[in-house]
Amino acid sequence: MALKVNRREFIKITGAGIGGAAVAGGVGKVAYGLIKGDSGDDVITRVPTFCEMCTFQCAGWAYTKNGKPWKIVGNELDEHCYGRLCTKGTSGFGIYNDPDRLKTPLIRTSERGKQVFREATWDEALTYIADKLKEIKETHGPESVAMFSHGSGGSWFKTLLKAYGTTDFVAPSYANCRGPREEAYMNTYGEAIESPERTDMKNSKCIVLIGSHIGENTHSQQVNEFAQALRNGASLIVVDPRFSIAASKAKYWLPIKPGTDLALLLAWINVIIYEELYDKDYVRRYTKGFEELKKAVKDNTPEWAYPITTISPDVIRETAREMAKHKPSTLVHPGRHNVWYGDDTQRVRAGAILNALLGSWGRKGGFFIPESAELPEWPIPAYPKPKRSFKDTEAGQKYQLANLAISAGVCAATVHGVTGDAERAFYEGWFIYGCNVLKSMPQRENTIKALQNLSLVVVIDVLPTEITGWADVVLPDTSYLERYDDIRHSQGRTPQIALRSPVFEPRYNSKPAWWIARELAYKMGPGDYFPWKDVEEYLDFKLKKIGSSLEEMKRLGVKNLERTTPLYIGKNEDYKFPTDSGKIELYSETLKNFGFDPIPVYRRHDEPEGGYYRLLYGRSASHSFARTINNPILSELDPENEVWVNPIVAREWGLKNGQYVRLENQDGVVSNKVKVRVTERIRPDSVYMVHGFGSTAKNLRRAFGKGADDQELMTRILVDPIMGGQGMHGNFVTFRV
Repeated sequence: MALKVNRREFIKITGAGIGGAAVAGGVGKVAYGLIKGDSGDDVITRVPTFCEMCTFQCAGWAYTKNGKPWKIVGNELDEHCYGRLCTKGTSGFGIYNDPDRLKTPLIRTSERGKQVFREATWDEALTYIADKLKEIKETHGPESVAMFSHGSGGSWFKTLLKAYGTTDFVAPSYANCRGPREEAYMNTYGEAIESPERTDMKNSKCIVLIGSHIGENTHSQQVNEFAQALRNGASLIVVDPRFSIAASKAKYWLPIKPGTDLALLLAWINVIIYEELYDKDYVRRYTKGFEELKKAVKDNTPEWAYPITTISPDVIRETAREMAKHKPSTLVHPGRHNVWYGDDTQRVRAGAILNALLGSWGRKGGFFIPESAELPEWPIPAYPKPKRSFKDTEAGQKYQLANLAISAGVCAATVHGVTGDAERAFYEGWFIYGCNVLKSMPQRENTIKALQNLSLVVVIDVLPTEITGWADVVLPDTSYLERYDDIRHSQGRTPQIALRSPVFEPRYNSKPAWWIARELAYKMGPGDYFPWKDVEEYLDFKLKKIGSSLEEMKRLGVKNLERTTPLYIGKNEDYKFPTDSGKIELYSETLKNFGFDPIPVYRRHDEPEGGYYRLLYGRSASHSFARTINNPILSELDPENEVWVNPIVAREWGLKNGQYVRLENQDGVVSNKVKVRVTERIRPDSVYMVHGFGSTAKNLRRAFGKGADDQELMTRILVDPIMGGQGMHGNFVTFRV
């Protein structure tokens, strides 16, 4: 029976989660797994987990009362959340209780795109997949299968598919979110930012956010450290066309003209260099190409930037001096969602260069040097070496600086074929794990075209999202509260490990990812890659190799390990960066050799025509894009999105607050109806929407038809020429009243 929680009760539960330690009061003595209430009437259990409501995987404790969901709180040992979960994290029981969940394996009985399936047994569904994979392998080669993945469970299928003979694993978040950030820092410092971000924000004295919506993008670690820095008196500079939650906390809010951020960054660099505000010793000791940079930005003065950005020269100079005043504890935040205008790698690289001038990399209050726990792997045979990979596709050849497969490139290679052989498609089969690719990638028609060209589409998910209708086989995954996953050991200040263990038995006829992958391996042949009898044996083996155990981790949830490297670069240390030169490359020979600007250069972007407005988008603090909009708890808190419209624009169009309109983009695509929010918090040349709404999946009864889908309006994509990122801020909309 599903737990019914009203809004007031949920707020109470959320408050307990934010408090972190609130659980201990009033519930009595704590023992592993079982807590007896003071009255002795209630049986309360506590199980360690880490959250799957977004990608940050905050560790926490899931409590049940008399066998039913009660509350989820953060684990105070965890550096991902410091014991404080966000609204999404405390609502994890919502997905467990969602009545719309996939309940049993399904096999398609009609054409792709129609939600017409028959129920199947697990043996029948897995046999179907195994037979198809054998056929593809014999006819086209194992490299003809790719996997789109988002979530912890995907690791089990990566093992399966590497054993099968392919390594083409696609994270849409690379090309459609964070990829430019990683490549920008790789081509400057020789290292990526990765996740959780290596930002030392809690110790920052000055923070610069450029289109980064901390507070609305509620990754707990970032929000907690951001709040701590502000409590400590840190100066905050926010660059954003919208008055965001972060902007409301800022000493300086710069409502920049969209598309001109690179011009502002170059002007800041100009001021820092020509007023000699940079960290001279750091630049001399650790950087390469300073003189070339100085010459390149000579004309990028605040006066030059003013008509481009609409930010006055005085403000540009004042904010540059503010950054310099607090160096090296100034953090120009690298952001997370970076695909905007097609110049994204170069724009983020300009921020990386600015951080170098301020001496913040490897310094307290800037960027720390992360460390992650090293976990041994269960001994398995060597994987077969693929004869070809994504690097051999047209996109792989074109974007050679990309370090991961590009989602749009995989779609294209599924349709257009192998390089040098246009008649043969590169990919014949897709696995899609926890990733609704029809909502996570723009230009939906290209994804659909690719799906129609495949011999096999397998979707493993918890909910019947838009993509399930295009599958040949749908496999119902468990929620993260019903399964074990591999040990979390992501980077941070402290090497940490965290355990996720099942709070409940799987509902309906769902199965955990580790079980599905293993059983499929047995049917296909490579069972040697899953030699353990069950996941508990697998986890206990790994944990004992580092001096822990599954039993211990069930008690602790999170364990800190000894750090073996310094947290920061030492004073006067002869530090070597992992670049070709061993130094921070302000002037990039690598980019030059590939035909790109070695130092970022601003180029003008298209502007909207009269009556059109640039479409900007972001996220709600209550949702992780489309992943959570059907959650019974979160959908009540935030059921639909709105379009933000400046009052000047509202008056021109006769729009009223709360009125429903449709949006039409520059290519004639019309959205679902969306509610107008008239606010001065957005520039008159732009409108703003939260991403992830406007579901077309009829089986998601809470989400279906609620709000408008900004992604269907993103028909114009500005591709980053360096790493293939898909910039989506080049779309303009008007109103259909």
